[in-house]
Amino acid sequence: MATWSNFNYQNSASPLMEQIIFFHDHTLIILIMITILVAYLMINLFFNKYINRFLLEGQMIELIWTILPAITLIFIALPSLRLLYLLDELNSLLITLKSIGHQWYWSYEYSDFSNVEFDSYMIQNNENSNFRLLDVDNRIILPMNNQIRILVTATDVIHSWTIPSLGVKIDANPGRLNQTSFFINRPGIYYGQCSEICGANHSFMPIVVESISMKNFINWINNHS
Repeated sequence: MATWSNFNYQNSASPLMEQIIFFHDHTLIILIMITILVAYLMINLFFNKYINRFLLEGQMIELIWTILPAITLIFIALPSLRLLYLLDELNSLLITLKSIGHQWYWSYEYSDFSNVEFDSYMIQNNENSNFRLLDVDNRIILPMNNQIRILVTATDVIHSWTIPSLGVKIDANPGRLNQTSFFINRPGIYYGQCSEICGANHSFMPIVVESISMKNFINWINNHS
């Protein structure tokens, strides 16, 4: 989860989030190079005394400063397109989780199992909660090292099911069923929130995913069926 003075991404818990971080670093390096080059040229422009009263055109330099940005954009666009296709991949799905957004809580249904559904409310400050405004009374329990599909919708207004550590952000629209998938590669507890501001007092709709082994997940399902 995010901590104080953390300017970087949260530690990834899925391969997709790792790819997002790699792409962010790749783009950031290109932006730093462009910034340094432009700053260097502007400083030179301020302090040199080059003048030419009869200079009317410079076709070669115009050709260069048209082609170089185009090449730079290609270096950004190709990894970006690759990442977009990776985010839409749905392969070897094991479990389907359905998430329904309400004001101001989430409902979850495990579609592959009968009678496994519950509501998830934020724990109030006066109760035993580990993190203020982030913990819930019923966590999502999912097995690690398995591909998981999530179906997201809403009953009232637009919500957004977002967990940064897993690289998942998908909108929940009333009357529409959106889907995505993710792969949790280590055990742990991962926190997120609805990232839409879609109503009064709607600052917080926390999401908590607990990743456990397949054996413990099967025992949890048997206890809740």
